[in-house]
Amino acid sequence: MKLFQLIPNTMLMIFLLSSVVSAATYKIDPAHSSVGFAVKHLMISTVKGSFSDYQGTIHFDPNNLDQSKAEITIQAKSINTGVPTRDTHLRNSDFFDVEKYPTITFQSKSLQKQNDQYLIIGDLSLHGVTKEIQIPLTIQGPVASPFGTQVIALEGKTTINRQDFGVAWNKNLDQGGVMVSDDVTIEINVEAAQ
Repeated sequence: MKLFQLIPNTMLMIFLLSSVVSAATYKIDPAHSSVGFAVKHLMISTVKGSFSDYQGTIHFDPNNLDQSKAEITIQAKSINTGVPTRDTHLRNSDFFDVEKYPTITFQSKSLQKQNDQYLIIGDLSLHGVTKEIQIPLTIQGPVASPFGTQVIALEGKTTINRQDFGVAWNKNLDQGGVMVSDDVTIEINVEAAQ
């Protein structure tokens, strides 16, 4: 006799439903989050910047990582390094070309557990180019907020080569090296609530 014939119908339904329950859904809270970057200038100093306009969703189930995923859309024109003239340059065709490529997106493909951390793998689309990247993450929570919602927090950092995305502007320095490094460190600190 087959196994399914031995399980009462109601128990079988509960089993089947529990196996397809989706992960909890969290919306990124920009008021308590930051999406930033860091790049070397003149080969010696680090310039940091961030984006102020973005939205995203995280689906997270620590017991079923196959159901976990994340997506974020960033408005490229919201770049801010604290220097208006530099930000204007970053928005033009030398760098982000925000009129032609108004958004930067990340769409996850998988989430893996690695000891006490996670590794999220997904597609980053920037400047009209899509490349797979990996971001080591720590994920905290969920915890209950005073407003009655469940909240999680994600922190991660990775490095990409901007040349891979066609962001190629640079100037050679007389003493060797270049004005802006190709390597760009991406830093995310995200709080998200159900």
